[in-house]
Amino acid sequence: MSSRHTTTIVGSLLTACFSTVMILSFTAVADDQGPGSGKGGKAVDPAPAGVRLTTALPARISVDNSSHSTSITATVKNGGTKESGGIRLLVVGFDGLRIKGVQGCSALAEKDLPKGSNSGFVCAVGNLAAGKSRSYAVDATFDLARTGKICLPVQDGAGKKTFWQQGPVPFGATNPSPNAPTTPLLLDTTNKPVSPGGDELPRTGPGTDLLSLGATGAALVSLGAAGLWWSRRRVS
Repeated sequence: MSSRHTTTIVGSLLTACFSTVMILSFTAVADDQGPGSGKGGKAVDPAPAGVRLTTALPARISVDNSSHSTSITATVKNGGTKESGGIRLLVVGFDGLRIKGVQGCSALAEKDLPKGSNSGFVCAVGNLAAGKSRSYAVDATFDLARTGKICLPVQDGAGKKTFWQQGPVPFGATNPSPNAPTTPLLLDTTNKPVSPGGDELPRTGPGTDLLSLGATGAALVSLGAAGLWWSRRRVS
């Protein structure tokens, strides 16, 4: 075998290996949810003295391009100096993002879903000690041909007050790859075209819909571009 031919084969093998490494690295990054983010969150009703409740969503999620399934971690934290007392967390999906299940939580009845939402679960967090947090594994599907948003209100145990609400905040793809196994989505990000002149995924952005929680006695009202929502009763 000539040295020239050998060099060509070696060069091809190196190129193939490099391509494989790039693919594996991309998949690993897409599956890494990264640090939690409170983007799109805002305090609503005053919390008890010494209690500071917030939520966090992953900065990055990954959608399986075949099954459209995705996993999201929803976290609620008490950053105050006193126990929270009984609280609950709602996990609500909008548009192309549909919540299929939340570990340890119960599905909201259709009549109790916020207006404009397609799915929701309520998690009885209970009493959260000062400085402690609790995370919930969320199973969802995401239709990449549509926008998709998620909302995390934190309420008192009776659902009469909303101490904090994150969202509805969108997930979006900055560089969608239809032929890849997965599509990475970033929190509070708009979708970009696949390629010049190619198919373009719809843009996502902060929602302006009014939400209302029916029998739960809580409702969420928009307060500007951050997508903040207050709690109110839906008219039956």
